Amino acid sequence: MTTNRRTFLTQAGLIGAGLVLAPGLLSAKSAKKAGLQLYSLRDELPKDVKGVIAKVAAAGYKEVETYGYSKDGGFWGLSPVEFKALLDKHGLTSPSGHYNMDALIKEGNFDEVDHAIEAAKILKQEYVTCPYIGGDDRKSAADLKNIVEKVKLGAQRVKQAGLKMAYHNHDFEFETIEGVRLYDLLLDGTKPGELWFELDLYWVVRAKESAPALFKRGPGRFKLVHVKDMDKQDPGINTEVGSGSIDFKAIFAAAKKGGVNHFIVEQENFSIDPYKSITQSSTYLRTVLFK
Repeated sequence: MTTNRRTFLTQAGLIGAGLVLAPGLLSAKSAKKAGLQLYSLRDELPKDVKGVIAKVAAAGYKEVETYGYSKDGGFWGLSPVEFKALLDKHGLTSPSGHYNMDALIKEGNFDEVDHAIEAAKILKQEYVTCPYIGGDDRKSAADLKNIVEKVKLGAQRVKQAGLKMAYHNHDFEFETIEGVRLYDLLLDGTKPGELWFELDLYWVVRAKESAPALFKRGPGRFKLVHVKDMDKQDPGINTEVGSGSIDFKAIFAAAKKGGVNHFIVEQENFSIDPYKSITQSSTYLRTVLFK
């Protein structure tokens, strides 16, 4: 997700979009399951969460990754129990959720982490995922080292609750600040079984890094990936999976080394109807990349 993620962690409602599906595309068989990061539909969810989840299932997805949970507002007005029932109704599971961790990073405060654990357990999520680190918290090498220490504390808290903590990247983790890079500190400064990683493939490519090389560096630690393609004309925006410039076949061939179990589509901007878009990405994932 982009630097606007913190804004959207509060669930503001925008304009919805129509649904056009191709029913014949929903019959592909695969042992793997296509997942969708619900942030992709952040404009639609607050207006009609029940309708959106139904359309996500109709688009061929079997898993969803949540975002934006708050103790008071739940998931778009639904409590975790109600949201779990909605997922169950449509045959969806949720392996991971993106949960705000600003208080943890800034103050070492566990309140948000504890709320995340509570919700994750109800949804039967395996991973509590740190989605984004604000710019003010990563200006110096000392800041980066603080982030790692706080993430480790959060990971311990999550592990004590019987869950796993994962870290989702953007491109800034690969920038060198006073001789160090945040991603190196996270990957090398934590142990297998302590912190897991959700590799956002778009941001890795945009940072001019290699996903297969990262899988090799941390074998078995990359349990989730965001499958997000890069527009051929404008690398600064996303496009439907399989329509852009990222060589997903090569990345998927190396994914077993990384330990990837969950392939989660995310798209941050659309040039076509969002439901057409997520259906197209799901179809390519299931019929081409999962072959």
